Amino acid sequence: MHKKRILVVDDHPLLRAGLIQFIDRQKDMICCGEADSAASCQSAIQNQKPDLVLLDLRLRGEDGLELIKSLKSQNSKLLILVISQCDEMLYAERALRAGARGYIMKEEATEEVLLAIRSVLSGELYLSRKLAIRLVQKTIESRPALAGPGVESLTDRELQVFQLLGSGLSTRQIAERLNLSFKTIETYRENLKHKLGLAGAADLVRYATNWVEGRPATY
Repeated sequence: MHKKRILVVDDHPLLRAGLIQFIDRQKDMICCGEADSAASCQSAIQNQKPDLVLLDLRLRGEDGLELIKSLKSQNSKLLILVISQCDEMLYAERALRAGARGYIMKEEATEEVLLAIRSVLSGELYLSRKLAIRLVQKTIESRPALAGPGVESLTDRELQVFQLLGSGLSTRQIAERLNLSFKTIETYRENLKHKLGLAGAADLVRYATNWVEGRPATY
């Protein structure tokens, strides 16, 4: 039997090792390589030619959504399945728009992870039942993809800046991290305050910090 080649990309060594062992026990697939960063992921794809990339959304502070977009721009046929601890209600639709073919939470049972991998390999999209119902409801209700107040209204880049603010980075540090100008990040901060209904810079940082740390996003 021809085994499908899976590349595991995760910056947590123990989790990565567990996924590799789990995949290698299957009769129809094998782990062809592993990576723990965006750079090593791109190198592994070139060298190993995987059938599917099993990708964690957060890699050493790098933005997984931007990595997905970059990988798909280089190879539009590449199959990417996101496996993450990030809330699927906020990130899954963004990951799909970026080019992923599925999104599964790390907390799911191993059988569900296998179902997700095999679904994507067979050419299907994979979504949890909860997320699929939500997307259908949005379609029925004809709501714009980014409508409404709160964090869900943010664009991918705004969400990235918001997350970095909540992680304690200054405007200059965010500009350096994202390779953007200081003025551009200042503009993003102003947009964030407007979209989130916040009065000042301190309110924005407090709101972002609470959100990143999983506390009620009050200000």
